[in-house]
Amino acid sequence: MTNFLNDEKILITTAQKGNLDAFNGLVVMYQDMAFSVAYRILQDEGTAADVTQNAFIAAYRKIDQFRGDNFKSWLMRIVTNACYDELRLRKRHPTASLDDIEGEGDGLYFDAEDETPLMATIEGPEKVVERSELQAVIEHCLQQLNASYRVIVVLADVEGYSYEEAASLSGISLGTVKSRLSRARSSLRDCLRKKAELLPDQYRQDNS
Repeated sequence: MTNFLNDEKILITTAQKGNLDAFNGLVVMYQDMAFSVAYRILQDEGTAADVTQNAFIAAYRKIDQFRGDNFKSWLMRIVTNACYDELRLRKRHPTASLDDIEGEGDGLYFDAEDETPLMATIEGPEKVVERSELQAVIEHCLQQLNASYRVIVVLADVEGYSYEEAASLSGISLGTVKSRLSRARSSLRDCLRKKAELLPDQYRQDNS
């Protein structure tokens, strides 16, 4: 971890001097994480890739403004803001008729280096299949959330940020984060109960 932080610091300092290769090193470090957040929020692979690219372009232009506190949080704030911009654009120019609780897209992106609560460790084939089935159901239920709720769930429950960090990254108050997360979790629980038949056997509740 120390070597990683030292390498990151060197790359940041060099990138702030205008060195594009150094910034590309930062891109390599964080591109999977940034894409994962964007994809889970936006639920569309192509859009998430575009938003991630735009976020890195914005980060490169603003790298001289970074003051050395936490580069990961600084970058993820830019990514989250880019996702919000895309969601606002969708709201102004909708491509489909959706009610307030629906999302769109399918599938789920997982980065092998991503340390999120939903990630699998090294497991046997059966465990991998079971986890994949569970993740697919969770992803389906995430798609049903209002986008503003999905952002908070992705940040707090999927990416593992604290409430305070989620508030900072999303630009909303701590109270709003807690309120949205509470409502989102309730909706997810309801959805998971309705989709119980899709869960692996050990995750189903015996209602008999």
